[in-house]
Amino acid sequence: MISVGQRIPTVSIREVREGGAQEVSTDDFFKGKKIALFAVPGAFTSTCSVKHLPSYSNNADALRNKGVDVIACVSVNDASVMKAWGESSGSAGKVTMLSDGNGDLARALGVEADMSKHGMGHRSRRYSMIVDNGVVKQFNLEEPGAFGISGGDHMLTQL
Repeated sequence: MISVGQRIPTVSIREVREGGAQEVSTDDFFKGKKIALFAVPGAFTSTCSVKHLPSYSNNADALRNKGVDVIACVSVNDASVMKAWGESSGSAGKVTMLSDGNGDLARALGVEADMSKHGMGHRSRRYSMIVDNGVVKQFNLEEPGAFGISGGDHMLTQL
């Protein structure tokens, strides 16, 4: 599992942009930026939609004022779902939506979770990170079913 001080592994993800989704390597996405990254088990799911994503959207200005260049949400969902979720939640323009459609990033980070018993297949555990120029500076991994230390309010205390 990834830990503080390690570099984000190199995989391809899809970044949702205004004109559509663009495949990007994690090396390029994280290069030269301080990024507040958070992962959710699934777009449009209850805790993710009601608590997790809003905790970053509502704190976007405060996070940027503390030196964060990009706030990014990643999930093992396809790019179209991530785009729709960002737009419907009002997070578009505040939070960059990332698609880890095949779970490559979740596996590479060691945070993949088998949620088959909930009908969701293999997903990512809930977490947040502060990543500076590709290096993990903070890592907050939630226990299964929990939400707290991976939220935007907690991340503000870490900057």
